[in-house]
Amino acid sequence: MESLQPPSSSSVVSSSNSNALTDSGQRNWLDLPRDAILSIFVKLDTVDLLVRAHNVCTTWRNISKDPFLYRTIDMSNLDELETSFELMKTNSQLEILCHRAIDYSRGHAIDINIEYFGTDDLLSHIADSASHLRCLRLACCYSVTHEGLCVIAEKLSHLEELDITISGGLTHDSLEVIGRSSPQLKTFKFNIEVYLHPHIVYDDDAFAIAKFMPGLCHLQLIGNKMSNDGLLAILDGCPQLESLDIRQCFNINFIGSLAKRCKEQIKYLLLPNDDTDDYPFETEDYPEDYPYGISDIDLDLLSEDDYELSDGSEFSEFEFDGNYYDF
Repeated sequence: MESLQPPSSSSVVSSSNSNALTDSGQRNWLDLPRDAILSIFVKLDTVDLLVRAHNVCTTWRNISKDPFLYRTIDMSNLDELETSFELMKTNSQLEILCHRAIDYSRGHAIDINIEYFGTDDLLSHIADSASHLRCLRLACCYSVTHEGLCVIAEKLSHLEELDITISGGLTHDSLEVIGRSSPQLKTFKFNIEVYLHPHIVYDDDAFAIAKFMPGLCHLQLIGNKMSNDGLLAILDGCPQLESLDIRQCFNINFIGSLAKRCKEQIKYLLLPNDDTDDYPFETEDYPEDYPYGISDIDLDLLSEDDYELSDGSEFSEFEFDGNYYDF
């Protein structure tokens, strides 16, 4: 894939529609050089580009199709989009816009973030048109299936970051396919909706991650049903793991050697009952009678002399927000 650079300003944008875009000081925005307009457009989110800038005039429409603007395609925060743009009332309309953005990228998209409206068809289009994709976020894409993910997984071999938070019927088999197909994966989020009752222990997700994602550095598993066995498997199978977010994983008991192991291996750790205020999806309050806890012995292992509470700032590039235990 050839290197993509913003176009030069070798030519000045035509001002044939000079009356269309003037301010009170009679400034003609169409007289700006193309690269100056691009530097403004690149600050817009994807929907603004496709709906607003695209429809102002012919000149801006042509510039809004530049592949340079679609290296990152961010169509998250659906609630805000529905409020801001009356044209988009259904997921299908958002999907059409995303298809268009992918086409405009001409294969140069490296970061795609969508929420709620992702489908197997859209994912297939992404895989066919953005084979060098490094970061894919599919939060709350209930229409993405295990079968659909398996079909396109091997086409996304360059993935370094994947977020499939609360995304339908994906299973540990899906995680195996992802792990086998994306050997460069460093950051993985597989959060689920938290239901405390009935009490279920399920370690298959953790075992799949441990076996097929050995290169992970950052892992978020909010709400997972794994037990101590699953956590130990992850610690054994992912030796490069630096950060681990297991908030709302209420089947885990940090007793004795497990607390010590986490202290020794994980630099940034969020525990099951830690605050979830920064998490954008719903969680459940931890009940006092639920069988999760840290014993007095474990509190000694995690004493103030051994760790300090981090503000999470070092995690900004990985999008792990919140307060991590920095050992």
